[in-house]
Amino acid sequence: MSTAPKLTIKDLHVAIEEKEILKGVNLEVKGGEIHAIMGPNGTGKSTLAQALMGHPRYEVTQGDVTLDGEDVLEMEVDERARKGIFLGMQYPSEINGVTNSDFLRSAVNAKRGEGNEISIMKFIKQLDKKMDQLNMDESFANRYLNEGFSGGEKKRNEILQLMMLEPRIAILDEIDSGLDIDALKVVADGVNNLRNPNTGFLIITHYQRLLNYVKPDFVHVAMQGRIVKSGGPELAERLESEGYDWIKEELGIEDETVGQQA
Repeated sequence: MSTAPKLTIKDLHVAIEEKEILKGVNLEVKGGEIHAIMGPNGTGKSTLAQALMGHPRYEVTQGDVTLDGEDVLEMEVDERARKGIFLGMQYPSEINGVTNSDFLRSAVNAKRGEGNEISIMKFIKQLDKKMDQLNMDESFANRYLNEGFSGGEKKRNEILQLMMLEPRIAILDEIDSGLDIDALKVVADGVNNLRNPNTGFLIITHYQRLLNYVKPDFVHVAMQGRIVKSGGPELAERLESEGYDWIKEELGIEDETVGQQA
């Protein structure tokens, strides 16, 4: 039985083109926990996700990130993925010529490691089961990755990847963006089906509506490149009804914008 994961972020500072976006983020995500990060546009939420996954545009200037005690910042992107860090992106890329099934089988085998590849029959059985849970037509397996997909189809495809890879830490960056209510419920069901002690979730969202279906253990508010307030699900409910002005007033924040898409 695998040990429950722990992602630890300490005093993380991140810059884009020499402009500091994150200014000291502290957070710990353990297996079995769902953490939601909310906040106005430009507060560094997506910057955090990209930096954790190792996007080269995002320069870590200070701080530490560890997964089960191992230094994540010293790992290349593919190594982070093999260690079990998954990023569900807001705008998934389209890849012509690579089918969903080929992409997923390659990703699963990369995580399992050489000599431990999944058999084709076992893979197909697992893929069919997960697609059925997400109400995805079987034709999706043979379509090119995200090519011609609607926004909702791309998000379901991200959740399909999540369910097939069963990561240790799942980072979902605005996975609910642009979804109608039916697609939102399907995506939420996929997350809930994977909720277990061996997976920790970090969900970045603007809206309470996703959290109506995926109940977080912790809700954090990001402003000015930091996490400025944390609480339980009731915090998200208050943000939905009252917005962020009360937090700005409480903390004496006048201008929240940091000047970057973050």
